[in-house]
Amino acid sequence: MRIYPEKLAGQLNKQVLPVYLVSGDEPLLVQECCDLVRQAARKAGCTDRELLDTSTPGFKWDDILASASSMSLFAERKLVELRIPNGKPGAEGSKALLEYLAIAGSGEDILLLVAGKIDKQSTNSKWYKALDAVGGTVQVWPVDASELPRWLQQRVSAAGMSIDNEALQLLCDRVEGNLLAAVQEVEKLKLLASDGQINAATVTAAVSNNARYNLFDMTDKALLGNATAALKMLHGLRGEGSEPTVVLWALLREIRTLQQARSAMDSGQSPQQALASLRVWKNRMSLMQGALSRHSGNSLAALLEQATRVDGSIKGYASGKPWDNLEVLLLALAGAPGQRPA
Repeated sequence: MRIYPEKLAGQLNKQVLPVYLVSGDEPLLVQECCDLVRQAARKAGCTDRELLDTSTPGFKWDDILASASSMSLFAERKLVELRIPNGKPGAEGSKALLEYLAIAGSGEDILLLVAGKIDKQSTNSKWYKALDAVGGTVQVWPVDASELPRWLQQRVSAAGMSIDNEALQLLCDRVEGNLLAAVQEVEKLKLLASDGQINAATVTAAVSNNARYNLFDMTDKALLGNATAALKMLHGLRGEGSEPTVVLWALLREIRTLQQARSAMDSGQSPQQALASLRVWKNRMSLMQGALSRHSGNSLAALLEQATRVDGSIKGYASGKPWDNLEVLLLALAGAPGQRPA
């Protein structure tokens, strides 16, 4: 029986099957699915756990058959966990699995197979079909970039919190597809979001908690045109281990706001009207107006192009070092293009 990873917990609550196969190349998700099976096995009375690994020197497929033959000799049930890292049991393993599966339904033990990615050819094999007939097959697929926001949203909700779109995008950029890092960040956010509401400031605080140099102070200095102070803060953030992705996010957010406001102004709106329509706080109006007085539509477009280069250098497909490119971007935002720090 095919079981989707997100449906596994519900299936285990209804019935614990004699055999489960969890396969895939996303370690975190495979581990979590296996943990669900282990917990269900313990609740079902499996007080013992026997671990077999096909990659261990000296492993013999007879070991799993010996485990099957000993099922009736003990009153207590056990969980037999068989690991197949390459996902291919081979001819000998296929034969042993077929023999085990032939009696699996009548025994008291539970078999958990943990395998690497199972290819399509293997899903058509006799052992796979036999397992699917008496047990559950759980195939885990990697979470790609387009699915990561939804996956993270579900994680945050499961943790009893809510997150706005801006914070969600920042979190996605920060973890860069590393699901283990994503889970760790969500746990950290639980400590910081006392009201259960996560916004961009909360995510930033999780990144640079207790930092001497504040990310938002840096952007404010750049908007004021104080290039020297802004650069000092940028160097401080770098020295404290801040990530260039987070710094870029903070700068890009202000640049986009300025560009949208400039476009509205070119259409006839006053600076105050343009900024108010973008929900800029009143205490930041003068700051943003000062930046708008230094920048035209062309200069803001150039800033966005530079931000794209920074992003490319962070991800490894554009030239230059990320922090050097961030310095150029910060200087240009402050209205001091061409300057370079000593």
